[in-house]
Amino acid sequence: MLDADQDPPRLTLLAGYASDGRDTENKQIRLGQGIVGQCAIEKEKILLENLPPDYIRIASGLGEATPLNIIVLPIVFEGEVKAVMELASFDRFTTTHLAFLEQLTESIGIVLNTIEANSRTEELLEQSQGLARELQSQQEELQQTNEELEEKARLLADQNQEVERKNKEVEQARRALEEKAEQLALTSKYKSEFLANMSHELRTPLNSLLILANQLAENPDGNLSPRQIEFARTIHSSGHDLLTLINDILDLSKIESGTVSVEVGEVGFQDISEYVERNFRHVAESRNLGFTIEVDPSLPRGMQTDAKRLQQVIKNLLANAFKFTEQGSVTLRIFPALTGWSPEHPTLGRARSVIGFAVSDTGIGIAADKQQIIFEAFQQAMGGTARKYGGTGLGLAISREISRLLSGELKLQKSAPGQGSTFVLYVPQNFVPVKSRRDEAPKVTVLPSGGSASASGAPAPAPVSTRPAPAPVSARPVVPGHSLVDESTVYDEFIDDRDRLAPGDRVVLVVEDDFAFARYLYELSHEKGFKALVTSRGAASLALARELKPSAITLDISLPDVDGWRVLDRLKDDPATRHIPVFMISVADEPERALQQGALGFQSKPADKEALGKIFDQLREFVDRRLKKLLVVEDDEVQLHSIIELVGNGDVSTVGVSSGREALEALAREHFDCMVLDLLLPDLPGLELLEQLKKQPQLRSLPIIVYTGKDLSKKEETALKKMAQTIILKDVRSPERLLDETALFLHRNAANLPAHKRQILENLHRSDVLLAGKKILLVDDDVRNIFAMTSVLERHKMDVLPAETGMDALDLLEKNPQVDAVLMDIMLPEMDGYETTRRIRQMPAFKDLPIIALTAKAMKGDREKCLEAGASDYIAKPVDTEQLLSLLRVWLYR
Repeated sequence: MLDADQDPPRLTLLAGYASDGRDTENKQIRLGQGIVGQCAIEKEKILLENLPPDYIRIASGLGEATPLNIIVLPIVFEGEVKAVMELASFDRFTTTHLAFLEQLTESIGIVLNTIEANSRTEELLEQSQGLARELQSQQEELQQTNEELEEKARLLADQNQEVERKNKEVEQARRALEEKAEQLALTSKYKSEFLANMSHELRTPLNSLLILANQLAENPDGNLSPRQIEFARTIHSSGHDLLTLINDILDLSKIESGTVSVEVGEVGFQDISEYVERNFRHVAESRNLGFTIEVDPSLPRGMQTDAKRLQQVIKNLLANAFKFTEQGSVTLRIFPALTGWSPEHPTLGRARSVIGFAVSDTGIGIAADKQQIIFEAFQQAMGGTARKYGGTGLGLAISREISRLLSGELKLQKSAPGQGSTFVLYVPQNFVPVKSRRDEAPKVTVLPSGGSASASGAPAPAPVSTRPAPAPVSARPVVPGHSLVDESTVYDEFIDDRDRLAPGDRVVLVVEDDFAFARYLYELSHEKGFKALVTSRGAASLALARELKPSAITLDISLPDVDGWRVLDRLKDDPATRHIPVFMISVADEPERALQQGALGFQSKPADKEALGKIFDQLREFVDRRLKKLLVVEDDEVQLHSIIELVGNGDVSTVGVSSGREALEALAREHFDCMVLDLLLPDLPGLELLEQLKKQPQLRSLPIIVYTGKDLSKKEETALKKMAQTIILKDVRSPERLLDETALFLHRNAANLPAHKRQILENLHRSDVLLAGKKILLVDDDVRNIFAMTSVLERHKMDVLPAETGMDALDLLEKNPQVDAVLMDIMLPEMDGYETTRRIRQMPAFKDLPIIALTAKAMKGDREKCLEAGASDYIAKPVDTEQLLSLLRVWLYR
C-alpha cells in the first residue's frame, strides 16, 4: 500500500513470496523504485515473461520452482493509487486472467478505501467522545462558576447601592465645596480688584508727590534754602515709606494668592555678605551698635535660590533687629545647618544640604505669650496705642511666606524679654519646588549663575512671564549655568563654561530658549575654538554681557522674558556692551532689521551644521581680526579727509574712494566691515550704487551708512531705508552721529578710543542731548501727575502735549502727527489705556510709534496686558525718573 507520510512516497507490496520463505507483505518500496514503484507511477499493469532462473522462486512445503510469469497491478480508487499487487504464476497469464485481475484490483481498491474511511471514522469518533467528555466537565465547572458569579453579583449589587448612597453624600459635599470655592474665588476677585484699585489710588498721588519732592530736593534753579531742601527730602523719604507699606501689602496679598514667581539662580554667599554690609553698616554706625557678619568657612561658594526673595527676608530680619535694639550688637551668621527646622517639613528633611541664616540681636526680646502671633499679619509683640516702636507688623508675615516659597522655613530660635532674639531662616542649598498651600506647583524660572542679581545687590530685570515647572521626581539640584525651562518639563541640565574662563579665551554668549539647539550651539562653539555661556533669558543675557564681557553673542528673538530685538537694542545702547558682535539666529526672517540695529549678521532657522559653522567661523575671524576696515565713498576731498580723521584710529583702517566705480572695485578687491556713502557721486547716483551692491550676495550684509547733504524726497528716503542701515544728513551735529554710527557697525570698544572721541560719544548719549526737542504725548487723568511728569520732561527740554482721556489723546495725535512718543496711563475714564493703545496701533501712521505704558496697578499680568494691547514698554508708578528717561532714550534714539 502507499505510505503517504513519507517523502518521496513509498509502496507497500500487497502479496508475494520469496524463495527463501521471507514474507514480503508490507514491504516498503519508494515510488519509481523497481517495477513496483514504476507501476505505481504509471498506474498501469506490468507483465514479466521468460524470467531468468534465478530471478525468484516459489516455495511450498513440498518443494519449490521458478515462476514463468510475474504481473504487477496498481490498485486504484478514483484515480488514486492505494496499493500495488504483484503476482507470480507457473503458467502464462491469459487474457481472461488479466481481465479478472483488473476487475479484482478495482474491488480491492474499494475495499481498501472503505477500510481507510472506517479507520478515520473510528479515530474521529474517539476524538468526538473525548471532546464530549471534556465538554461535560467544562459545563460542570461553568455551572459552578455561574453560581459563584451570581453570588458575587448579589454582593456587588449591595455594594453598588452603598456606593450610590455615598456618592450622593460626596456629591452634596462637592456642591457645598463648589459653592464655598465660588464664594472664595469671588472674595479673592474682589480682594484683588480692591488691591489693584487701592494701589492705583495710592500710587497716583504718590507719583506726583515723589517726583515733585525729588525735583525740589535737587533744587535745579538754586532758589531754595537748605532747610527747604531738607523739607523736600523729608517729604520724599516719607513718600518712600508709604510706598514701602503699599508694596508690603501687595506682596503679602500676591504671596497668599499664589501668584508670586520664583526666579532660581546662583547666589554667592560673598555677594550676600556684601549686600548686607552695604545696606546695614551705616545703620549700625549711626546707632552706635556692633554689627558682625559671620560666614562659615566650610560653606561652598554659593547656593541655588531666588536672590531677590532671599535678600528680602534677610533685610526684613536685620531691619527688625536694628529697630528693636538700642544697645549692644546685631549679628548675621551664615552656616551649614544640620537640624533646627520642623521635623515634618516637606523639603528640608530630604534636602542634601541646608543653609541657615541666623539674625541675632541684644534688643528688647519677645515674651513667650507673644512669640506665635508675631508671624501673623498686622501683629506686633508691642501693640496698642502706647507702643514705643512703629511699623505695620507685616515684615515677619511676609518673610514667613517667602521662606515657604523658597522651600524653607523661618523660625524664632530663642528670645526672652531684655535678652534679645535670634531668628533663623533655613533654606535648601539647591532649590526644590514643593506643592503650595493651594496645591499648585510654584512658578519657577531658572536663571544662570550671576544672572539673578547684579553686583550691587539690585535684582536683575524681572521676566515678563514665567512658566510652571513640574514637581521634581527627586530633590536634584539645579546646576549653575543652565537656564532653560520648558512648559512641561525641566530639561536635563548641563554646565556651561562660566567657571572655566581664563584671560585671552574666545567666549561666545549663546542666548537661546530651545534647549536642544542651545546644547548644539554650545558643542559647536567648542569645535570652533570658543568657550560658551548659555542662557535662555534676555534679562540674564544683558547681565552676563555686562559682567563677563563675551567676545561675541548669538541671539534668538523669541525669548521667554524679553523680546530679542529689545535685548539687541539694550546691548547696542550700553557703552559697556555696544562693541560686542551679535549674530541673530531666529525663525523670524528679518535680516534687514537685525543689521539696522547693529547686528553683525542674521541666520534664519532651521539651519544646517554648515551654515551654523560658518557663523562661528565668521565670529572667530571678526574677533581675532583686531583691525577693522572702513570704506568711505566721498567725492569731496576735504570731506573725505575729515571723515578719515574723525573715524581713524589704531583699530580702524580707512580706505577712501571718490566714485561709485572705484567703490565697486575696492569691494571686489578686499573685505570691508562697514561703508560710508555719499549719494552725490560723479559717475553714478548713490541709489544705483546701492542697488548694485545689494544684488551681490556677499555684500548684502555689509553695513552701509548714508552720509549726505542731498535733500531727500519721501520716495528716496523710503528706498534708502530698505538698503542702508542709517541715513545721516550733513549738518552741524552730523560728525558726532557719524562717529557713533561707525563705532556701532564696526563694533568698536569706546574704552579704546582717544579721550576726546570718547567724550563726543558720551555727550551724544546723554539724555539731555538725545531728548531735547522731542515731542511727547502724556496721557493721564490725574492733573497732579500731568503737572509732575511735565516738570520732569520739560526739564530735559522736551515738548509735552497733555491729554486727560483716551479720546483727547487720539484727537491730539491726529492734529500732531509729529509726536515722537506716548506716555500712556492705563486707568483712564471711559476708554482705558489698553483700548486707547489699540486704537492708536490701528492708525497706520502710528503703528511704530513708541508707546510706554504707565500704570499704578501693580498686580500680576499688568505688563503682559500692556504689551498685548500694543505698548512698546511698561513702567510702574510711582515712576522712577531715571528709568523713564532711560526708556525714552532707548526708544527715541534709533
